[in-house]
Amino acid sequence: MTPPDLDRTNALFLDLDGTLIEIAATPDEVVVPASLPALLSALHALLGGAVAIVTGRSLAMTDSLLKPFAAAAAGEHGVSLRLDDGTREDVQVDAAMPPRWRKSLAAAAERWPGLLVEAKPHGVAIHYRLVPDREEDVWRLVRALVPDDHPTFRLIPARKAVEIGPRTTSKGRAVERLMAHAPFRGRRPIFVGDDFTDEAGMEAATRFGGQGLRVAEVFGGQPAAVRAWLQRGVDILGGRVAPIGASVAVSP
Repeated sequence: MTPPDLDRTNALFLDLDGTLIEIAATPDEVVVPASLPALLSALHALLGGAVAIVTGRSLAMTDSLLKPFAAAAAGEHGVSLRLDDGTREDVQVDAAMPPRWRKSLAAAAERWPGLLVEAKPHGVAIHYRLVPDREEDVWRLVRALVPDDHPTFRLIPARKAVEIGPRTTSKGRAVERLMAHAPFRGRRPIFVGDDFTDEAGMEAATRFGGQGLRVAEVFGGQPAAVRAWLQRGVDILGGRVAPIGASVAVSP
């Protein structure tokens, strides 16, 4: 599948890890290309502000990674939402994660060196990328903590990780909430993501007449290819190159 050329009717919803930046051994070890913040800022200007980062990371961490770029965003899979004008619309979480869950996960990290427990404002992510042989153990542990019918929290699969997060949020709901506001309202959304958590965002984009682009299928699994596509979008929107299939005037 060839990714579509961007035009000024689009709105962009972009996952971060595995989509805009390469996955690293640990969340703290990711490398943000020096050109990425300026690229996002250029897209933001050319699309009238209709660019949002939709990620499992907290908004504070997302802003830290992408500074000085800061615009509309959804953090922790939609728990925290920021509109393009800076207004926050965070979801009200009914209950805090039980302290005993955090203690149980911390104890597991001590038993299984290499397991990383990443605390978040409204949940926690458990990364087993460095100890892939512990995958079954990790899933057995988190399923014991969070049953399928838990009223407040759910398990969110990720790449070599699993997250415990609020049941009431998803990246799809984040897209829906952003699409209700300017500058996203009335545009054709494109959601780009790389894992299970992004599927809801892609489905929401489709419901609004847009589409979802999977990094593995459309970009060969390479965030560098996603960034190259976004750069082409900047060049097209800025009038520096013609879209594919566009007619070219020929002087007589």
